[in-house]
Amino acid sequence: MRMRKKKHSEERIEACSELLIRDPLSCREDPSAVFGKKIPMLLELGCGKGDFANGLSSRFPDHGIIAIERVPDVAMMALEKAAANAAIRPDNLRFIIGHAQYLSDWFPPHSFERIYVNFCDPWPKKGYHKRRLTAPSFLQVYRSLLVPGGELHFKTDNEPLFDWSLEQFDAEKLETVFVTRDLHNSELAEDNIMTEYERHFSSMGMNIFSAHVRFPESSTAIDHISTSESEKGNE
Repeated sequence: MRMRKKKHSEERIEACSELLIRDPLSCREDPSAVFGKKIPMLLELGCGKGDFANGLSSRFPDHGIIAIERVPDVAMMALEKAAANAAIRPDNLRFIIGHAQYLSDWFPPHSFERIYVNFCDPWPKKGYHKRRLTAPSFLQVYRSLLVPGGELHFKTDNEPLFDWSLEQFDAEKLETVFVTRDLHNSELAEDNIMTEYERHFSSMGMNIFSAHVRFPESSTAIDHISTSESEKGNE
């Protein structure tokens, strides 16, 4: 169902402009420059209303996070949520309103340590599979944008999309780091950052499917993230 147009959306976006990357091409040389310092970077595609992006910001305070959302009214809500939480989280989160098809134009190779794709459109109609964010064309873009050994983390409630995506990961010879058909009852449940969709789906008793895959040139580039998460889990 299409979202009803929000009132005063342009003004509301403008009020959060300090969190918005207006010209994504400004990231073409180094996306971490938007934070004024060289830091490792994470990318979320289709951030929705911003629950996951805000959680990621707090989880990785020493990283920069860029969250992309193509629907302006949805991005507005994510921006407002991030602005409201600004006093209790690091200043390491920025947003882009735009389409993932332009990723290669916006960012240089080897920009990100991880890319997160959460509850993307399954594009179920025949002939639309190439639009899926786990389609081979997008996986090739991620391969370019990730540091050697970088990871793609994928979550969905749609089992046919999940099965199809696993086939694409295998065809691209990606290394499976983690896979589950019931994330909330898995070993990663405790540290899982939920999206707003995820809360809704899980409240209805629906399973959440998840896979982490590595682009296998090297695993060393993300070792410090994995270590920090292990330490967090042992607190």
